[in-house]
Amino acid sequence: MRTRVAMFFLCLTFVLSAVPADAQYAVRSSSDRATGENYRVEISGFLWNPTPDISIASESIPGVIGDKIDFVEDLGLEKTTFRQLRVVLRPATKHKFRFEFTPINYEQPNGELRRDVVFNGIRYSVGIPVATEVNWNAYRFIYEYDIIYRDRGYLGILLEAKYTDIRTELVSPFNNEFVHARAPIPAIGVIGRVYPAANISITGEFSGIRWPSSFDEDYEGKYFDFDIYGTVNFTDHFGVQAGYRSFDVFYRIEEDEGDLKIKGFYFGGLVRF
Repeated sequence: MRTRVAMFFLCLTFVLSAVPADAQYAVRSSSDRATGENYRVEISGFLWNPTPDISIASESIPGVIGDKIDFVEDLGLEKTTFRQLRVVLRPATKHKFRFEFTPINYEQPNGELRRDVVFNGIRYSVGIPVATEVNWNAYRFIYEYDIIYRDRGYLGILLEAKYTDIRTELVSPFNNEFVHARAPIPAIGVIGRVYPAANISITGEFSGIRWPSSFDEDYEGKYFDFDIYGTVNFTDHFGVQAGYRSFDVFYRIEEDEGDLKIKGFYFGGLVRF
């Protein structure tokens, strides 16, 4: 995936750099911009139907090592459609403040374990009924600065704070155990957009951070977020959007570990003022 991301932004930089010099430095009015680029506030909502890949291990009792539980293979977790909210405040042409909220909730009320597992120091035996719930609230607070801005595209950098709040729970007739992890995560990234037509844009962005175990052998983590989407703008004030997005989150805190990946297509609409 990293190769595709790098190629996208390399091609975008080439296209934007190829604009003639007189076009690059001429002062342009907002009326010359592509449809959808004249706004101060943008609000968008989406439906996302990603494929989950979630594994978690937890040690609640010292010395009782938890098993790494695959919530899809071991507990039968299924795909679910989520809603997303995005808000963009644009005080100046090259500056944007963005907020995103994605509530990710998986529920499997009638699951059945396919092997013996230890979760939070408690053994859950194969064949017993287990209700599973995963609540993952993902927040993004982003400042975007567009280093290169043209009428038909731009290339920018992202400085952001991600806030992740994950709670997983297993409920059987005999036990009820849960794990709760939350933390603010700083990240950096890049974003680029091109307009192949005056009212159609293609946008890609990638942000993330990695915390290697070489800093502290008891702690390790990463958070990668990749998003590519196309937008059709009917006017400056209204458009529709479809894209593909993936979250890749990993954390290890002493003996507790989580590996969460979700990826898939989404679609929705947006309004601008």
